Parts: sequence; structure tokens; C-alpha cells
Amino acid sequence: MAGTATTTGSTANSSASASASADPAPHPRRWAALGILSSTLVAVTLDNSVLNTALPSLAKSLRASTADLQWITDAYTLVFAAMLILAGSLGARFGARRALTAGLLVFAGGSAAASLSGSAGELIAWRAVMGLGAAFVMPATLSIIMRMFPVHERPKAFAAWSAAAGVGVLIGPVTGGLLLTHFSWSAAFWINIPLVALALVGIYRIVPEIPRVNTGRLDLVAAVLSVASLALLVDALIEAPERGWTSAVTIAEGAAALVLAAAFIAWELRRDEPMIQVRLFASRGFVIAATVLAVTFFSLFGTLFVLAQYLQLVHGYSPLMAGLGAMPFAVAMAASSATSNLVTARLGVRATLTVGLGLIATGLGFLGTTFTTDTPFIALAVVMAVVGTGMGLIMAPASLEITASVPVRYSSMASSLNSVVRELGGVLGIAVVGTVVSSSYRSTMSDEPLPAPIAAAGHDLPTAHGIAAHLEPGTAHRLTDVADHAFTTAMTHGVLAAAVLAAAGALLVAFGLPRRTTEAATPVAESTTTETLAPAAA
Repeated sequence: MAGTATTTGSTANSSASASASADPAPHPRRWAALGILSSTLVAVTLDNSVLNTALPSLAKSLRASTADLQWITDAYTLVFAAMLILAGSLGARFGARRALTAGLLVFAGGSAAASLSGSAGELIAWRAVMGLGAAFVMPATLSIIMRMFPVHERPKAFAAWSAAAGVGVLIGPVTGGLLLTHFSWSAAFWINIPLVALALVGIYRIVPEIPRVNTGRLDLVAAVLSVASLALLVDALIEAPERGWTSAVTIAEGAAALVLAAAFIAWELRRDEPMIQVRLFASRGFVIAATVLAVTFFSLFGTLFVLAQYLQLVHGYSPLMAGLGAMPFAVAMAASSATSNLVTARLGVRATLTVGLGLIATGLGFLGTTFTTDTPFIALAVVMAVVGTGMGLIMAPASLEITASVPVRYSSMASSLNSVVRELGGVLGIAVVGTVVSSSYRSTMSDEPLPAPIAAAGHDLPTAHGIAAHLEPGTAHRLTDVADHAFTTAMTHGVLAAAVLAAAGALLVAFGLPRRTTEAATPVAESTTTETLAPAAA
């Protein structure tokens, strides 16, 4: 995840232009401050990766269905993505460090309340609150980084910041496994409290204050339209297996989401001070780089969502062993993220992104075509290391390309949209991959002659294992064997969908992205603002 404080409207864009066009003097404590800012990212990504490990425990303790599990994960990322632009604008208005502090406090408060939840509905609501806090954290961190580091040091700073996401993914599953070995699923949320406390101490001691930016009027109409359209779209995708893809509710929600999205675009195009400058999407480099990030996080979130259930329920690993099972992926991702600036300097942005997406497509394609319920762990480790390497290569160069593809005055807003597309990719990854897996599982299980008392096992894998726990051993083994095979087949279908999308993204980059090196990755000239963007958008 990445982002930076955004500006709205011409006043904000002028302010952003002034700061972005000038190369700031290096702050004397910038590298120590970067470490503190990166720790906030570790806290947020740690929570999500810990939660993936806890999903089977949540399903059992809260009687959560697959749709509930999708919403427990997606409520956070949906609110994060939907509120990010508005939160970035408020952060610029009131000061980045204040926004960072407030966001961390909201995130910690939501975590504490989530740990006390007594139902899936309560947990979903508090996860949304956590997403709201994170929406203020992420833009503020990169906004501060942009103001502390001169242009020539930003690739290294971005690479280190992106690697922090890999660290969170790296330690999250193992941390979750250790916690769940000794405590209940609520420990996955209590762990955030000390992490936030340590981050706040570091922020007040080391991170400098960043001057406020005049952001103009807040575009609340655009915020409502964007949030409503995203919520309807995600709800339609997640609930489609239960309601039916052709049901009236699914079709109505999908149509309403499109209408609201169109209204949002039309509203923003008429505004002098838009929340999102829609004309940025006239830049080919911006659109392709944003698509790359969306595809990457689609694959990341969607794969991790089903992988935790595969390891714990199909293979029977404990939460700790399942957490260790994610180590090859996380280590590879962290290592390649930390060195992606060196690779990009040698190969260029286009080649680096193409290689990264190609590795993702290759790894997921192998997983989707060869994995069974009996696949040994070493095979999974190799595949996930390949996927993690590809994802790590993409983070920093794609973020730099997004900023470099637009006029200087829009660089701040472009960086904020960087975070939005990442989170939307993650939301859709969980929704789409989870939905494909759920639909495929139910379809396969519907062909099995399950007696009425255990027919609910055809709903999802956690339910099947929960029912089997109360049956006599022979019947229980037959039921779990059928359910495990159905889920593994369904998982390969979902992973293959992500692999195809990654392969399409690699082709898009290879043939569509302008060739650019790290050294050239600076915002395009201000003179192109009107002449290029406005006619192209029209």
C-alpha cells in the first residue's frame, strides 16, 4: 500500500505544484524518520496478514460464512480505498503529522473494539473503522517522505518504504500463528495496540512537522458518490454466489454501481476543484502503471485469502505452521522490494514491470494447473517465492511511474491515486477470487449426494469441517475428503483467474508503456497540463 496527501481543486494543485516542482532540501533526520514512517506500514500490513492466518478460527468461533470472511477482510480495504482521497485532502489541510497521529489512534481504537466483537457483523463494522484510520495514515506517510527527501533520493526511499510492506507480510503470518497457538483470534487485533504506541512515540520524537496545504473546499458529493458506487460493486460481487449471479438484487446493485460511478466522473469533470482530477487518466503511462498496481494487489489479496484456508483446513496445518508456510512468499517479496530500485536502474521501468508481472503469472499459473490436496509444501514454497519476487519488483517502479507520467501540479494527487488503485485491486481480488472459489465449491458440492443433516457442508469449507467434527470418524473422513477436493479445485480456478489477469497486464506493459528509466522518472513538464490532458480527456 502507498499513497500521499492529495489536493483538491486548482488552489490545491497550485500549492502542490509549488512544493513538487522544487527539490526540497534533505531533512537531517530523514532516514530515521523513514524508519518510523515505515513502521506504521508494517503495523497495518501486519494486521491484514495476521488476519489471513486467523480466518479459519474466525469462521469457527463467530460462525462466519465465506461471505462473512470476505467482508471481514474487505470492509477494511473498501473503506480505506473509498476514503483515501478525502482523508488525504483533510491531512493536507490540517497537517500530515496530525493526520498520521489521528489515523493511528483511530486504527488502534478500532482494533481494540474488533477484538471484543461477539459476531461477524460487529467485527465487520470495526474493521471498517480500522480502514478509516488507515486511510489517514497512508497518505500522510508518503506526503512526509516527499517533503523530507530530495528527488534523487526518492527512489531509494520509495523502495525502502515498499519493502516495509513485505516485512509486514513476512512477520504477520508467523506472528498470527504464534498468537493463535496460545490465545484466541482476538489476539490478532490486540497486537496492534503496542505497535501503534511505539510508532506514536517515534513520530513525536523524530518525524518533523509538515506545513499545511490550502486544499480548497471539500468535495463531499464526490466522496459520497465514490463510496456508494464502490460499496454496491463489492457487495454485488461478494454476495453473488448466495443470491445468484442473475438475481434481481445482484443485477440492480451492479447497475447502480455503474450509474453512480458515471455520475461521479461527470460531477468531477464539471468541478473547478475536483476531489479526483479525472483528466489524469488521459495519460497512458499513468493508466498503465495504475493498472499494474491494481493487478498486483488483486493477485496478492485474492491469493492470500484462499491460501490460508488451503493450508489450515485442507493440509491440516496449525496456525503457526500455516504462518510459516507464507514465509517464502514474504521473504522473496521483501528482498525484491528492497532491491527493485537497482533492477529498475539497470533494466528500466517497462522491463522491470513486465518481468514482475510475468513472474506473478507464471507462479500463479503453475499453482492453478498442478496443485492438489496432496501437493507437498516445498512445491508451494517455490511457487509463492516466485510470486513474491514478482510483486516486490513492481511496487516502487510502478509508484514512480504514476508520479512521473503526469504534470507537476498533479503529482500529489497522482500519488494519492496510487494508493487508491492498490486498495481497489485488493478489494476486487478478495471479492472476485473469493467469489470464483465460493461458486466453484458450491457447484462441485451440489453434485455430491449429501444427506439432509449435513447438506450445509456444501456451503463452504469451514462449515464442512465444522460439521465433520461432530460425526463419527468414517463419515467425517469421507465428508472432509470430498470438501477438501472441492475446495482445492475451486482454489485453482480462482488462482488461474488472477494468473490470466497478471499475464494480460504483462502484455499491456510490454507493448503499451513508454520506455522510462529511474533517472528519467520525474514529473512531466507543467506546460503539458492543459494542452495534453484536457483535449485527451475530452
